Amino acid sequence: MLYQISENVKKEVLKYCEEYEIYIEQVEALKLESQKSDLNFAKEELSFGIGIRVLNNEKIGFAYTSDIEQIKNTAKQAFLNTKINEKDENFGFAEKEKEKTIKGTFDSKNKDLNIDESIEFLKEMIAFVEEEKCEVSSGNFSKTCKESLIINSNDIAISDKGTWFGSSISINAEKNGEKSSAYDYLSSRSFDLESKKMVKNVCKIAKDSINGEFIETKNREVVFDYHAASGLLSTFINAFSADNIQRGRSILKDKKDQLIIDKNITITNDSTLNKGLLSSKCDGEGVVSKKTKLVEDGTLKSYIYDVYTSKKEGEESTANGYRESYNNIPQISPSNIIFDFKEEKGIDEINDGFIVTDVLGAHTANPISGDFSVEANNAFLIENGEITKPVKKAMISGNLFEILNDCKKLKSETKQYGPFIIPKIIINNLKVLG
Repeated sequence: MLYQISENVKKEVLKYCEEYEIYIEQVEALKLESQKSDLNFAKEELSFGIGIRVLNNEKIGFAYTSDIEQIKNTAKQAFLNTKINEKDENFGFAEKEKEKTIKGTFDSKNKDLNIDESIEFLKEMIAFVEEEKCEVSSGNFSKTCKESLIINSNDIAISDKGTWFGSSISINAEKNGEKSSAYDYLSSRSFDLESKKMVKNVCKIAKDSINGEFIETKNREVVFDYHAASGLLSTFINAFSADNIQRGRSILKDKKDQLIIDKNITITNDSTLNKGLLSSKCDGEGVVSKKTKLVEDGTLKSYIYDVYTSKKEGEESTANGYRESYNNIPQISPSNIIFDFKEEKGIDEINDGFIVTDVLGAHTANPISGDFSVEANNAFLIENGEITKPVKKAMISGNLFEILNDCKKLKSETKQYGPFIIPKIIINNLKVLG
């Protein structure tokens, strides 16, 4: 159906411009939410939309619609919008390349799973919390199926179909009048969410956090759990955006082939990864998905580009021009970001440390300098190789680029949280304020 619609759009667009890009998407989604133990929100949604970009005399125009009856007017509007924009020789659309097979991004169970079965999944997750003698604060379950098609005047015609499943739980624990809370979530391209395992872990964290103690301010070895690490790394990875580089908003400007972080770290941007949360056949511009080394053995090798920024530098797009939806133009965003470490260390090798499950305020980190100061959440002391006392309140401060110059992997499972595929990470000699 999407191809048939695209032909109608193309017919209208060609009345005004020969250079064009047409993006069409259809999304089916189900979202369930609970407040405490009661289901209080359920929504099934089907959305459809068309985004049109055209080039006219090196000026770009964009328009969109969710109404198939408005294709003619939308094509005209995209053309008219070129008249209010400035000329720029770097505007352009993706060139045709050979498509790659991306595995593990679609699960047919998404369509088979009805609302009653989805509600039952959420109820089971709530029941697991009650079995652990904790109280549910909130929970949710969602499933999404997105089908998209991109065609352009460079003979690109790429369709893709993907599924996503997600669940989260926020819980409270209480003992002798003292309370604590904890939160976690799961995401997958398949309906294989291990909710019971997640619940047992988050309940243990909440229970273990009760009766926290104040600690003295000093530098320690700090272990960032998955949540905590992914929160801070979001600011770090923005420094690789070619748009930020070209605007002078990144500390990594002019640092290609220079050592920027610890030599034991390699970072890869990979949108071809099997079952990756951000894997797809192509990005939001139709650039075929790629695997790009951003950092190799601590040395900066590449930034992440979309079509526009790559043309400005005479580089190739790294297939990182993503769209939030049909009503947005593509913007640079990471795909699956894989952190590989050559060096690792076990908890039993840490004599005086601090482990933090989550951080509050990661979004306040300075995106240019990398300076940050965050509140540690569900944190514990590590003493003589063992996780011991819970910490009542503490702050962690430092600089993202400096801490990644002296870090290694904690011996732990590698997981994907958002775009980041990471283990737990040990930072050496980081200030913890009690």
